[in-house]
Amino acid sequence: MSVELSILIPLYNEEPNVAPLHAELSPILAAMDVLYEVLIIDDGSTDGTFDRLRQIKTADPQTRIVRFSRHFGQTAALAAGFAHARGRFVVTFDGDLQNDPADIPRLLDLARTYDVVSGWRKDRKDDFLTRYVPSVIANRLISLVSGVHIHDVGCSLKIFRAEVVKPLKLTPGMHRYLPALASQLGARVTEVVVNHRPRRFGQSKYGLSRTFRVVSDLFRLRRLMREAVDPATPTARLYEVAEVLE
Repeated sequence: MSVELSILIPLYNEEPNVAPLHAELSPILAAMDVLYEVLIIDDGSTDGTFDRLRQIKTADPQTRIVRFSRHFGQTAALAAGFAHARGRFVVTFDGDLQNDPADIPRLLDLARTYDVVSGWRKDRKDDFLTRYVPSVIANRLISLVSGVHIHDVGCSLKIFRAEVVKPLKLTPGMHRYLPALASQLGARVTEVVVNHRPRRFGQSKYGLSRTFRVVSDLFRLRRLMREAVDPATPTARLYEVAEVLE
């Protein structure tokens, strides 16, 4: 039987979040009338994240794990996930418990009409100066340059039809612009307000520096959007897989 839904979760040093995340996801996915898989990319964690994942895999055959040889970053983790995903639809989901698994069924319903459904954290639970303000600035600039107008480009909770992300030629940092890149393939893009929760364990891996990287990217974003869908663009080697637990 073909998998309908892949839940793609990149993790980097999120040991305290692994078990609560799996415990919260599992009943929601089980209640959905679809065949699903949970695909977790361990992006070179140096804490006990992988040990926790191995325990979950032993108990849950619907979980698959790809472990990198070292830390390669979020674009690499998503690229590996898209390559390994078996689902017709691919949900990208944060591993820090700030995304709400209860939103996944609504996104899937919309994805039956649209090719990309992007979450909008309208009521964000992040630090105002280091997370919220940079995000507002970045979103407005990206929308202006890309022509894809969504409020919250940085929200990890998104769902894609597999055919609009698997062909993309990604380069480092391009995970921020996935809806814009997919639009070059004619993807129909929409957004929906999703729940956002405070981080309970660990620390955020992002801050003000992300805004400066976005500003730098904007000068080349239109070119990057074209190259991402050009068959002549060489495929970048973004990651190295150390182990796969099927």
